[in-house]
Amino acid sequence: MHHRIRKVRLRGRLRRLLHLRALARNEQGIQLVELAIVLPVLLILFAATAEFGRYFYEYTTLAKAARVGTRYLVTAKVDCFEANQAKKLVVYGNTAGTGAPLIEGLTIANVSVTPNDSVCGGGSAPGVPATITVGITGFKHQPLFDLGGLMNNSIFSLNVDVKPSVTMRYLLTTPLV
Repeated sequence: MHHRIRKVRLRGRLRRLLHLRALARNEQGIQLVELAIVLPVLLILFAATAEFGRYFYEYTTLAKAARVGTRYLVTAKVDCFEANQAKKLVVYGNTAGTGAPLIEGLTIANVSVTPNDSVCGGGSAPGVPATITVGITGFKHQPLFDLGGLMNNSIFSLNVDVKPSVTMRYLLTTPLV
């Protein structure tokens, strides 16, 4: 009887072993496991690409707007302390200051106009600046996928300053009247 019990137990073990081997050869569900491993990495790469694209769009739009404002100032008779029309041109795309800003959150206070090497700052001819710089200051990129916000860590935050500036030589040589 003891020998028979041992034989029955051995057959049960062999059946379980054969069943485990059959399961090991079965590849059902492997794709789901691979997807669970790869999907988070792909989502992070997608989010990072989208954020970089948005940041690049904002930076180039602001750089082009600053270039247009600078070009407007270097080809016009400029009052050193009054450049509101150029600021409106940078923010709204027109000198009247009507419509929506080019980028949401951009205001006239974010635009700085600096005439360099002029009588306003000490230059060659009275009232004529040598160069004019238009820059964007205090404007922050607002990310859709803020990694720092998700992790409660400001080191990884994608809320960074966007601050392009453009300097051009003043083209008119006659002082203001």
